[in-house]
Amino acid sequence: MARTERAKPDKPVKTTKTAAPEHVAAFRTGLSAEARAAALLIAKGYRILAKRFRTPHGEIDIIARKRGLVAFVEVKARASLDEAAYAVTPRQQQRIIDAAQAWLMAHPDHAELELRFDAILVAPRSLPRHLIAAFDAST
Repeated sequence: MARTERAKPDKPVKTTKTAAPEHVAAFRTGLSAEARAAALLIAKGYRILAKRFRTPHGEIDIIARKRGLVAFVEVKARASLDEAAYAVTPRQQQRIIDAAQAWLMAHPDHAELELRFDAILVAPRSLPRHLIAAFDAST
């Protein structure tokens, strides 16, 4: 006689999340754009203080310093430079401003420096475009 197995209580099956291919591609595009943006800033004489700084408020792609200035830089990669520029929305600007305040709380030695919010736009077959003072904290 064959032995029958007892039914086991249902346990949740652990699965690993597999990202959709379009999400993986977007992530890689973003990393590439951030690397190009960091290289541009370094070529312009900036020193990179942080990349992909995350807070509960949001993320700052690059934080860079040049002399007495700290720049909080949002990097946008789109099909065209115009599309990239329009992708920095007022809501996103506020998240970056809030994240910058969190960074400054953690790095008070930089709080007395000039602060600026820049954007670097990246598109295929174009040089990255650095928008100095793309937005300010008063908006």
